[in-house]
Amino acid sequence: MKNHVKVPKEFLKLNIDLDSFEIPVISRQHNTILGQSRAQSALEFGVAMKNPGYNIFVMGEPGTGRLSMISDYLQSISEKQDTPPSYAYVDNFENTREPISIEFPAGDAHLFTKDIEQLIDSLLATFPAAFESPTYQQKKATLERHFNQQYTAAIDLVDKKAETMSVALFRESDTVTFLPINDNKALDEDQFTMLPQAEREAFHKHTEELEAYLGEALLKLPQWRRTLADETKQLDIDTIGLAIDPLFEELNSKYQNTDDVLSYLAELKNNVVDTITDFLMPSRTQEIKDHATKRLILTEQYTPNVLVDVKQGKGAPVIYESHPTYQNLFGRIEYMSDQGALITSYRRICSGSLHRANGGYLILDAEKILTYPFVWEGLKRALTTGKIEIESPYTEFGVNTMTLKPEVIPLDVKVILVGPRNIYYLLEDMDSEFNEMFRVLADFDNHIKITSDTIEQFVTLMVKQASDSGVLPLTKKAIARLIEHSCRLSESQNRLSARINDSLEVIGEANLICSKEGVKEIDKSQIELALLAKEIRSGRIAKEILEEMIDGTILIDTEGEAIGKVNGLTVMEIGGSSFGAPARITTTVYPGSRGIVDIEREAELGQAIHSKGVMILTGYLGHCYAQKFPLAISASIAMEQSYGYIDGDSASLAELCCLISALTNIPIKQGFAITGSINQYGEVQAIGGVNEKIEGFFKLCKARGLNGQHGVIIPASNKRNLMLKQEVIDAVEAELFSVYAVSNVNETLTLLMEKVAGNMDNEGDYPKDTINFTVVSRLKEISDMTSDDSDEASE
Repeated sequence: MKNHVKVPKEFLKLNIDLDSFEIPVISRQHNTILGQSRAQSALEFGVAMKNPGYNIFVMGEPGTGRLSMISDYLQSISEKQDTPPSYAYVDNFENTREPISIEFPAGDAHLFTKDIEQLIDSLLATFPAAFESPTYQQKKATLERHFNQQYTAAIDLVDKKAETMSVALFRESDTVTFLPINDNKALDEDQFTMLPQAEREAFHKHTEELEAYLGEALLKLPQWRRTLADETKQLDIDTIGLAIDPLFEELNSKYQNTDDVLSYLAELKNNVVDTITDFLMPSRTQEIKDHATKRLILTEQYTPNVLVDVKQGKGAPVIYESHPTYQNLFGRIEYMSDQGALITSYRRICSGSLHRANGGYLILDAEKILTYPFVWEGLKRALTTGKIEIESPYTEFGVNTMTLKPEVIPLDVKVILVGPRNIYYLLEDMDSEFNEMFRVLADFDNHIKITSDTIEQFVTLMVKQASDSGVLPLTKKAIARLIEHSCRLSESQNRLSARINDSLEVIGEANLICSKEGVKEIDKSQIELALLAKEIRSGRIAKEILEEMIDGTILIDTEGEAIGKVNGLTVMEIGGSSFGAPARITTTVYPGSRGIVDIEREAELGQAIHSKGVMILTGYLGHCYAQKFPLAISASIAMEQSYGYIDGDSASLAELCCLISALTNIPIKQGFAITGSINQYGEVQAIGGVNEKIEGFFKLCKARGLNGQHGVIIPASNKRNLMLKQEVIDAVEAELFSVYAVSNVNETLTLLMEKVAGNMDNEGDYPKDTINFTVVSRLKEISDMTSDDSDEASE
């Protein structure tokens, strides 16, 4: 029986031989992804579909090469696609709070910016020099002379009338005064007081009459001044126009095919006239003497703020946003402090990832966009409307400051979300719009089936990564050991783990070991040392638990026999590491009909799946042993010295064997440890973590001394998952340790109790002197006792 279920050493691990394998010469074109043909096909389909809503969700666990595959593929196809247009914001001269966006052909935005900067330099060189030209000065003097002539003619009329009244008229600047005349001489105040009263009164009367006449003569003076100002302003405008027309004609000709630019240049030309009048007139230059200050004023007012400008021929952009906050994704408006007040302008508008990816592809981490506030809703809104709107989503939660409302920019982008499975199913379940916007799912496998092609891909990938990262070359034995390690990570002799990053980390750590040893290539021994070092770094808790078992703090027997006690196998996961350890399971049985009590469940430590496994035991007992009488049993099962939560049904086989031992008083060999789940028909089912479980019990047995009587019992369906360490395989080869693979409960009982379990005959009976016969007899006895007690109670 033992030899029938014993696993030969050849099946304890997949052995890889690459001696006949030719390592390929690596080129840049080599694929950097292992397998994942389904995901690649989905990605290609999603990228090719241009209809709205065909954005892509890449589903898979970290370390499977998701980002590498996406980036490499998108880069390869984006280079062949058209370069998207560029965008810049300029001032809205009619409403500065609403800056205007301008669309340029690819690469033209920065060229236009340079042209505007050149225009500013030309304006500063032209003005105020243009107002100092002889032509301008002559025309301005003519206007002023005409005004002065009108003014002088009016004053002359008043002066002539004053002479007839013996009154002198004096002009000083714009001031007109009247003085009395005597003997053709103007009198001063003292002389005036010496005149007779009648003459003084006559003078006052004449003065009043002259002042009234002066007012009538100068009645049109304000109109003359307005006319002078208007004509002077028009002269200035004409002078400015003559000076700037050649500058703008050149720009209009250069950008004649860009409508947005022509519209802006027309508005700019009109505004430049006012700006020159305000800052660059001769009368204003005394206020702002610094050339740099004047240039800064014009730059802040006219230079475009380029959001994105991809050079022509660069293809479509591929952007990965590693920190997708709202501002990083949609852009933001910055502020600066001016005398305690926060101010901004169109020049303070900053682009986001959506702007840079517009016309191409944007890769985002699904978990992160759900973490940052407002991002998910904002992304959906942008994809639905096809527009990028820059705004602050936080204004309703704080103090509002005066801000901008930039013109929206058309959005044409393919969004690729990258995330684990739970995020995809969460969005699918909680957001009704999700499937409408992300219609393509690229699902990455966790494991890759081993074939000659995938082995070649794995070898190529390891060699390429080693070359790209600058580490020492890998030998064939080193690569073979990495393949074995990948199989162990996938818990299968038939599959590789898709988590390529784990293997790449081992290569990097092995390279460090090589540098310390002074060797020129990475061999199998360095890979082994790297794996061992990693296990030691994360093995503190595993070591402490093993020491507590050895010194008897945790009770685990590995010798002799015991009734109602068995060694189960568990896997503990702490942080990023996992390790196996045996755990004692005990069972007590006594008359009654309470049923099987799961002490872990009663203490609220047993989780749902573990409790399910215990409940299945009752179904098995009833099916196999209680077909001819009612099943009446009281039993309790506990996993001893367990002080945390327990989940999983992998202990149900061990619990059943322990229960049968306690029921029949047949001892169990303590040199065995068991793992496996069962169904109600006694079939043993596969479990997880089989390698860690075997190695956990092996370490304890090795520490106490292997004697050939130690072994583990696992489900037969787990044989393909065996990827054991070499020390376990060596012990099996030396017949110091054994691994048994069982398919049903009877095989397990026979191994543990060294007694035939017995099979049911056609009449539903078991042969005498078998374990199962003893079980039926004991259950019948308890059932009868329970029935008698019930009869006595009813009497």
